[in-house]
Amino acid sequence: MATTVFAAATVVMSPRAATITTTARCSALPNLPVRSFSTSIKQVSESKRSSLFRIKASEDASSAPDATELFNDLKEKWDALENKSTVIIYGGGGIVAIWISSILIGAINAVPLLPKILELVGLGYTGWFVYRYLLFKSSRKELATDIESIKKKIAGTE
Repeated sequence: MATTVFAAATVVMSPRAATITTTARCSALPNLPVRSFSTSIKQVSESKRSSLFRIKASEDASSAPDATELFNDLKEKWDALENKSTVIIYGGGGIVAIWISSILIGAINAVPLLPKILELVGLGYTGWFVYRYLLFKSSRKELATDIESIKKKIAGTE
């Protein structure tokens, strides 16, 4: 009995194993044709692929940005800049800052308990901020006035 179940399972799971003949067969089960799973997967992938082609064929080509137009716009903006060296220095400094911060974050994550402690500090500060500024209406008004004063300081209107 166990051999028939195993043989039936191998016939269903693997089309190459369909040639295995077993001597003991259960007469209650009908003989089913062996179906290859690879053809059904191929049919599904072909139908998805053809639907992608239909979607792409119906797209409007005039709405797609042209690479030469984009390049020309960037070139015009670059030519209009007066301090090109400043832009290069700030851009390089930004890239270096991102690189150093990723190294620093990786080093902090390597310390076993430090990330969990920092998560607790962050959760504690978030709880304090919600209690201090967001829980009561008067404190929300205070937060709004603080934000407006900071905006005025940054814009230089104060």
